Amino acid sequence: MKSNVFSALCVASALMATTASAQQTITVSGSTSVTEVMEVLAETYHKQNNSTFIEVQGTGSSAGVKAAKNGTSMFGMASRELKESEKESSITETVIARDGIAVVVNNANPLIDLTVEQIAKIYRGDVKNWSDVGGEDKPIVVVTRDTASGTRGAFEDIMSLKRKINGMSVSAISQRAQVGNGNGVVKTIVANNPFAIGYISLGSIDTSLKAVKVNGVSPTSEAVAAGIYQVARPFLVLNKVGNPSPEAEEFLTWIMSADGQKIVSNQGYVPVN
Repeated sequence: MKSNVFSALCVASALMATTASAQQTITVSGSTSVTEVMEVLAETYHKQNNSTFIEVQGTGSSAGVKAAKNGTSMFGMASRELKESEKESSITETVIARDGIAVVVNNANPLIDLTVEQIAKIYRGDVKNWSDVGGEDKPIVVVTRDTASGTRGAFEDIMSLKRKINGMSVSAISQRAQVGNGNGVVKTIVANNPFAIGYISLGSIDTSLKAVKVNGVSPTSEAVAAGIYQVARPFLVLNKVGNPSPEAEEFLTWIMSADGQKIVSNQGYVPVN
């Protein structure tokens, strides 16, 4: 009897080991903006390939680049072009989508259009009252992202919000700006403050706030795809050459397929294939 029990336990242990070995985990970390669409891609892919698990963590673009470089994640995510200092021959970049950065205000704000120059002046702190840009006589509450954010990096580049100090390029965004860690936090601040202005990923827009036109162009996927909405950036997936497992490579191939790109489009982003 004891022998039979022991044999059964051995068989069960072998089955568990076989099952565990058959399961594959793909790790992805980085940009919180890319995370929003990556989580949907990961969930859909897992349903179709239930032996493959995909762990997605929103840690910021800079952290995503580092994770790809040092191999702590199979894939890193960035929501901006790589800086020259970050580019390495050992790192492969794949653009999985393009995204517009929407400039957003509270629904109570009557403004519907701002120019790039006006937005830049607001973020530098040169313009502090909505009346100076055609709005009501109310103070402007500026909301920005944290310095590790790819969205902030792309926004600063597009809006020329950089300045040189002792030869170093630093942010020109006003020190008085409130900082939101992630699209969700920025949305909450702007949605609850009638005087606030912020910027978020195009795919994060909802009815809780209002996206303004920039230079007369509404932030839509169609406008980004046509190249007429200026405030746009790539969504990058990064990996170290030779690092991804075959399962990870298959996942990336699927993201770039018609099925994966359809999900990108359904989530409000611009597909690249």
